[in-house]
Amino acid sequence: MTPFNSIYAHGFFRAAVCTPKVGLAQPGLNLEHTLSLARHASLANAGVALFPELGLSAYSNEDLVFQDALLDGVERAIATLVAASRELVPILIVGAPIRSEGKLFNCAVVIHRGGILGVVPKTYLPNYREFYEKRQFCAAEHAMAPHINLGGESVPFGNDLVFEARDMPGLALHVEICEDVWAPIPPSTYAALAGATVLANLSASNITIGKAEYRRLLCASQSGKCVAAYLYAGAGPGESTTDLAWDGHALIYENSELLAESERFPKAPQMITADLDLDRLRQERTRITSFNDCAAAHRPRLAALRRIAFEFVPPHGEIPLQRAVARFPYVPANRADRDERCAEAYAIQVQGLMKRLEATGLRKAVIGISGGLDSTQAALVAAQAFDRLGLPRADILAYTLPGFATSETTRANAWRLMRALGTSAAEIDIRPSCAQMLRDLDHPYSRGEPMYDVTFENVQAGERTSHLFRLANLHQGLVVGTSDLSELALGYTTYGVGDQMSHYAVNASIPKTLIQHLIRWAVASQRFDAETSAVLSDIVATAISPELIPGAGGGPSQLAEETIGPYELQDFNLYYLSRYGYRPSKVAFLAHHAWKDRGAGEWPDTVPPDERRQYDLATIKKWLGVFVDRFFEFSQFKRSAMPNAPKVGSGGSLSPRSEWRAPSDASAEVWRDDLRRVR
Repeated sequence: MTPFNSIYAHGFFRAAVCTPKVGLAQPGLNLEHTLSLARHASLANAGVALFPELGLSAYSNEDLVFQDALLDGVERAIATLVAASRELVPILIVGAPIRSEGKLFNCAVVIHRGGILGVVPKTYLPNYREFYEKRQFCAAEHAMAPHINLGGESVPFGNDLVFEARDMPGLALHVEICEDVWAPIPPSTYAALAGATVLANLSASNITIGKAEYRRLLCASQSGKCVAAYLYAGAGPGESTTDLAWDGHALIYENSELLAESERFPKAPQMITADLDLDRLRQERTRITSFNDCAAAHRPRLAALRRIAFEFVPPHGEIPLQRAVARFPYVPANRADRDERCAEAYAIQVQGLMKRLEATGLRKAVIGISGGLDSTQAALVAAQAFDRLGLPRADILAYTLPGFATSETTRANAWRLMRALGTSAAEIDIRPSCAQMLRDLDHPYSRGEPMYDVTFENVQAGERTSHLFRLANLHQGLVVGTSDLSELALGYTTYGVGDQMSHYAVNASIPKTLIQHLIRWAVASQRFDAETSAVLSDIVATAISPELIPGAGGGPSQLAEETIGPYELQDFNLYYLSRYGYRPSKVAFLAHHAWKDRGAGEWPDTVPPDERRQYDLATIKKWLGVFVDRFFEFSQFKRSAMPNAPKVGSGGSLSPRSEWRAPSDASAEVWRDDLRRVR
């Protein structure tokens, strides 16, 4: 079996794109350079190695390509490459001029483990500006037979081939050549609709000013529209510069995201690699109904595509992931991206609350301020919404509601925040009403016993919410919810009359880690005045606690992350389980890659150095188990009844009306069973 610490055990597939130095009309030399890079790709445990268009002959041979001596040499090079491939891991995709039916075709030869899987002729031949390919080659539509004799064997021939691995779910390869992707409907579009997940393009696109960026746009767009990986290999050193120049551009995209890009104008051969997430592509296609509707609309054409089955045989041993995995999937590490997304997150929250206030005709908002992260973020959103509506911040009716375990730190910060924002500010001590309810319930605490059970906690949470709703009735206001996405995912909220309920929940699509970053970003970007920024800095530095169980010193005795796990891990788990439907074992593999070494990878600069943690696999597995139980089995009923809230990010909503729908009485056993396989 493929070991846990191998990418091939978790739906990843390593792709290599190679740019050899070619010799004009020198198939022997080109074979040597191709084989060298192919061996390099094999040592790198790549599953596919893509080479440029007509790489075994060179692209810029012009009429030399008609010479039988050259074509004979290319065929000998192919035979040698096929024999050598027996000892190589990757599928090799090489470019060559191929004779058949008295015609000459510009082809991609797909080779693996000592055989030719198929030969793909170019579909669209450019014959404009600097290109005159129709002078030498015939297009794919000119082929009469579905097979070709090459190297003494009959192999599939055509632009309708999809190569499917029997032993690697999700691996289906399609090949097209250069101009094909520049056409309005590339052949790879139909292949993707028929199931191809890895689209490869052998190219010899010459370089002109601005053309490289257009290539990037083409490849990104094709990979995004096709929900696929797109590999692009451009011709480089050695091609004739009689009239043109070549930059050796190599690109790897996955669902519009750039994974790897080569140096342009290289002096020497080069290879780029990237680990493709086939599970991600498969999951995305399953969810996107329009993708499958489009496939149905083209069913006759797609059904005619030929599927070439083969055994891939993944490489053995541990093969670490060579792919950046963000520790904080909801928070970009890149400052420019983060600034843009943080501003947009605030804008979405603010716009959502503005619309709700306008729709209800209410001009006041009621909000409970605890001095913690969530209520702070909600207060910041409310302040900006009132500013944009031209309403006075004094009409934000803010209350701090201390209970049995409220610390002086959070109480003081709540008051500082209310004053700094200029909201109305009041305090209601909920302890008397909680004590009365505990007496009515005949709870042991009312008789002097130190019992701090879930009833003791929820009485306080319920009293806070009950007060807020009645205050809203009294003042004709709207209760602004504060509970965040992480708490909803883990069921770490009090249901019904508790923090789970509000009139409008502005934070319900914002995970805890993003709230921390949003507040830090608000400080760093000077979004608010100095007084507000000072209290925001103190709030974000305070340990996260529900403050419901008294401690020895009068403050809280419980820390949320000691009960439910580190939010940074649980938000990671939430993203990959809810957004992509990955197996827990794959999520653990990704989490270990991202979190095993605090010194590796990028950190958002909003995370202070002393808060940059790392986790071993055992710890990751422990808290992932907690997440699986709470998310799939324990807390769905709370999400099924959650109030209205704006969806902020991709994979950022658990509302049954906007994204996540699940039964409240499901079992988590299949997820637990998969997690047990993690070693």
